[in-house]
Amino acid sequence: MKPLFRKRIVVSTLFLGLLVLGACSPAEQVASGQGNASEAGTKTLTLAHIHNDASPVYQSLEEFAEKVEEKTNGSVNIKIYAEGVLGGETKVMELVQNGVIDMTKVNGGVVSQFEQTFSVFSLPYVFRNDEHFRKFMETDTVKQMYKDLKDVQLRGVTYYDAGARSFYTGETKVETPEDLEGLKIRVMNNVTAIQMVEMLGAAPTPMSATEVYTSLQQGIIDGAESSPIALTDANHGEVAKQFSFDEHTRIPDFLIMSNASWNKLNKSEQQALIEAGEETTKTHNERWDQMIEASIDQAREEMGVEFSNPDQAPFRELVEPLLQDRRKENPAIDTLLKKIEAIQ
Repeated sequence: MKPLFRKRIVVSTLFLGLLVLGACSPAEQVASGQGNASEAGTKTLTLAHIHNDASPVYQSLEEFAEKVEEKTNGSVNIKIYAEGVLGGETKVMELVQNGVIDMTKVNGGVVSQFEQTFSVFSLPYVFRNDEHFRKFMETDTVKQMYKDLKDVQLRGVTYYDAGARSFYTGETKVETPEDLEGLKIRVMNNVTAIQMVEMLGAAPTPMSATEVYTSLQQGIIDGAESSPIALTDANHGEVAKQFSFDEHTRIPDFLIMSNASWNKLNKSEQQALIEAGEETTKTHNERWDQMIEASIDQAREEMGVEFSNPDQAPFRELVEPLLQDRRKENPAIDTLLKKIEAIQ
């Protein structure tokens, strides 16, 4: 999907809203250019994301902005709009694509709405473990994926690990696919996630993340799938006592830039952004690993959650037809999967 046709509608609607409401909110300031005011000789880039200051991504983006300013000797300044003040991830991506906002951090699933090759990260059991995943993310293949986003008026800068998604349930220990049989599992409203859970024998139940706690508590669903951080940050460990590290998907976050904004930077400034991205990815991933371990310890010791480590092979075998379908539908996905599989 390449929603370039929305450009005129999105931008026109934004500016019509400004005429009616006045340029008061952060979103209106950005659209009108008020949010981009800078000193002579300084290029100010707007960066929007949805996270609050408790998130490791929030901290990583603050560090990114500091490093860019330092590496460019102040010629590039990044103004961050956090906590979704400019809109949700898909909406902001459209504004970045249209050049209204310069940069954003979005989930890989959102990027795949604009460029289908990024849907490879939503496919199940593609990566064996964290090491395999991170090795691939540092390859020239991924760097080329960032560059190829220019075809949809975007440009990738770096990625931030968002963890592996695994199954957790109220009381059923999931050690084999058979243990999922008939369980109602909350999934994101995503075709691939729904098909995966169906193939594993469970009943996919799409719903908002904010509804999961109550739905587990009331027995509306039997389980969900996310990283261990959901057990503590969303308190799901209070109502879900079994967590299975099947690690079916690893969908990273991406730092994405408007290609028009990228082209306004000189080569030195572009390189500074790339270096700042790579450096903050490293520190972010270290911080993320620490948060995962802390969440596991807290969930086990304070919430009584039991963790298990099933063999991934029988799960992957059941969803293999899904992977084969995606290979046939998109030769580029087939090529990417072969490159991922070749990494040792």
